[in-house]
Amino acid sequence: MARPRETTLTPRDHRQLKERGISLRTIEQQLATFQRGIPFTKLKKPCRLNDGIRPLSSLDSPAVTQSFEQARATGRVSKFVPASGAGTRMFKFLEAARLHSQAGSVAASETPELKQFFSGLSKFAFYDDLKNVLLRQGHQLDRLLAEKTYRPVIDALLDSLNYAKLPKGLLAFHRYGDTTRTPIEEHLGETADYVKDHEGRARIHFTVPPDHQRAVQQHIEQACQRLDQHSVTWLIGCSVQSPSTDTIAVDMDNSLFRDAHDNLLFRPAGHGALLSNLHELHGDIVFIKNIDNVVPDHLKETSSQYKKVLGGLLVSLQDTVFSLLAQLESDTVSSVSLEHITEWARHSLALTLPDEWSTCTNAQQTQWLFKWLNRPLRVCGMVPNVDQPGGGPFWVEGADGTTSLQIVESSQVDPDSPAQRDIFMSSTHFNPVDLVCGVRDYRGNPFNLDRFVDPDTGLIATKSYEGRELKALELPGLWNGGMAKWHSIFVEVPRRTFNPVKTLSDLLLPEHQPPERL
Repeated sequence: MARPRETTLTPRDHRQLKERGISLRTIEQQLATFQRGIPFTKLKKPCRLNDGIRPLSSLDSPAVTQSFEQARATGRVSKFVPASGAGTRMFKFLEAARLHSQAGSVAASETPELKQFFSGLSKFAFYDDLKNVLLRQGHQLDRLLAEKTYRPVIDALLDSLNYAKLPKGLLAFHRYGDTTRTPIEEHLGETADYVKDHEGRARIHFTVPPDHQRAVQQHIEQACQRLDQHSVTWLIGCSVQSPSTDTIAVDMDNSLFRDAHDNLLFRPAGHGALLSNLHELHGDIVFIKNIDNVVPDHLKETSSQYKKVLGGLLVSLQDTVFSLLAQLESDTVSSVSLEHITEWARHSLALTLPDEWSTCTNAQQTQWLFKWLNRPLRVCGMVPNVDQPGGGPFWVEGADGTTSLQIVESSQVDPDSPAQRDIFMSSTHFNPVDLVCGVRDYRGNPFNLDRFVDPDTGLIATKSYEGRELKALELPGLWNGGMAKWHSIFVEVPRRTFNPVKTLSDLLLPEHQPPERL
């Protein structure tokens, strides 16, 4: 592989790094990653029920739920919602229709998606807002629809209501009589259901885009007032993706990419960058759920119940792990005790031992088990495969020959290997980003989450800037490579707990409509 032509940093470059809070070592590591490339993940087999994925029937739900309720009552539980994304993808078809209208009418270029949008327009929660905006502009929405004069409608939604640029968390998703709710409001309602402690405190944190941070915070304040009937003391945080997590861009030959002003170019590093936000919370038991996976109130009870089961399983496993770590920390551990600990870890945490295990002394085995057990823990809900982009649960083989449970994205799989592609495509389950995480150690101290990242699970992508091609580096994803060295437990949860809104048409599904309309 050719060496990069230019990697020397100037004094001006060093000032840029200092302003962003990026160390020289970090840049050197990123340049080395571009140079060597990122290896593909080696899939061993997909996880299936009773082979990497636990069925709910295997859990004692009342006992498990009771464990969670005890932890919740003492204020150990919080919720983390990645909400930095815009709703741009939802409105691409409307942007395309508007572009086509420059050469003719929108109606002349109607696609099935466009027809569905206009035929179901009155069912969207933002319908009244759209109607009022058009009225102020001198338009009657009903007349525009009857005449198939669609361009003013599209302009009003994308520009006047600003839906083309707003964060997805600020869009009107659900209708409640004469009012509507955004995903942020629905997440707050969920938080009251399964996070609130015995003193009525509910802890939730949103990651938000920098340009909309103030608008999001104002919306949250207003939403809390509207949701006051829950008698909740809200403990709400917002943070932005730190500039220190941005990654450097390079030319196609791995040289430093410079813009027209000779500045280094940095790019957002994907949702893996939010690991820093999660770490800064110093939480204890933390639920993670995407901003767009929400339902109206009449469906929340089911969702909340399964969250409590997942949370209870985590607490139960965590209690055992903490007890074992305290035992291993003692001066002497017998061979019998080591065998019992090893068997429990095999059965409960998918432990695979190194080849040299049988030749290790008791002290070496004790030290190895302690280090292996002492790491963050997550319980992940998995749903049967649905037509959604994203990764799934797999048994993965590491460089040392051991196997582990991992969430793997398609970009991590070798596209030139038929065998690896076949394993990926044969997966029976999908990762809906429905996690509960234990991020403190057995002494109650927050883990340094950076220690448990697999740096070989990032992504190098080809992008462009001002007409020039470049290579961009995405950090290991928050719930795949970013948590690769955590203990992972996969549990099958019902399909009805997964209701994402990736397209506008998803909002027309029964799960997102008021019960009186079903």
